[in-house]
Amino acid sequence: MADKRDYYEVLGVSKSATDDEIKKAYRAIAKKYHPDLHPGDKDAEAKFKEAGEAYAVLSDKEKRSRYDQFGHAGVDPSYGGAGASGFGGFGSGFGGFEDFDLGDIFGSMFGGGRSSRRSGPRRGNDIQKSIEIKFEEAAFGVEKEITVNRYAPCKTCGGSGAKKGSSPVTCSKCGGTGQIKTTQRTPFGVFSSSTVCSECNGSGTVIKDPCPACSGSGRTRETKRLKVSIPKGIDDGQTITLRGEGEAGEPGAPAGDLYLTVRVAPHKFFTRRGYDVYCDVPISFAEAALGATLRVPTLDGDVEYNMPEGTQSETVFKFRGKGIPYLQAKGRGDQFVKVKVQTPKNLTSKQKELLREFSDLDRDHKKSFAEKMKEMFQ
Repeated sequence: MADKRDYYEVLGVSKSATDDEIKKAYRAIAKKYHPDLHPGDKDAEAKFKEAGEAYAVLSDKEKRSRYDQFGHAGVDPSYGGAGASGFGGFGSGFGGFEDFDLGDIFGSMFGGGRSSRRSGPRRGNDIQKSIEIKFEEAAFGVEKEITVNRYAPCKTCGGSGAKKGSSPVTCSKCGGTGQIKTTQRTPFGVFSSSTVCSECNGSGTVIKDPCPACSGSGRTRETKRLKVSIPKGIDDGQTITLRGEGEAGEPGAPAGDLYLTVRVAPHKFFTRRGYDVYCDVPISFAEAALGATLRVPTLDGDVEYNMPEGTQSETVFKFRGKGIPYLQAKGRGDQFVKVKVQTPKNLTSKQKELLREFSDLDRDHKKSFAEKMKEMFQ
């Protein structure tokens, strides 16, 4: 594995390259180094094979994901990967262009038109839904039941599309390959291209006696209830993927996936920033001045906090480990509590009298603004 170059380097693209950019880069290299254009040139043949191997991995979503995570070990069969199966056609020996399905790579180059590779049965479509949960449910996790309207395998024919007691037959037009090959002679050699068989749409089989329940599609509409485990610590806007719970594919193809986006309802008291929780607690002037034992609400219930005397409005206290549990990890964030001194309203005569008495005794606060500024600068 050590002698293999990075696949992105081979194609000359960045790791963030789009599918189109990868395809374009591969086309350029394939045109440049194809062995039939460089007979006997081992270096050109090696570069052609190397590019084909890189493209087979990076053009496949699952293989690319494994390669990005584990490097060559994630796609090489000697490590248990599945990389080689994607480019088995690039083995030793080239008998001409007919050994390589040029498809849309050389079609436009030599006037043969754009051709299509075999598509086979199409995978089912993905489904996107959203679900709203409470603030506490997002914090600690919850199991919910959702309803999904989707195409599912036909129960009458088991998803085959053929009438019960019958089976799809091999397509006579393509011989079960799902593609029709054509060749074109050019000054550079014989070019081979493929198009999807119009008779079987690339599946290689034809249904002679279709199922009456699904008209041969192998799918029918259904409404299904699913139980979904929403993990602790999930945040608003994050998505849960349910593999294989999307639309059913064509006969012989896998189902799509269900993407469930979580929407967290606002809390009347708490707000969230990352895994930390924030809240405001109102206190009286007397509590701020004299200190007090506060009952502070948290996600785990009320806790007591001994607030010191002389606490100023907007002071923030932290409660460690009282925030949101970490998603798929141990531990929790913190809770930050901001106290806000409330100015009393609708005072009684007695309260006003006591406040005036306090004000008279509080000489420092009775100084004029000008006097305080003078002292500050002195």
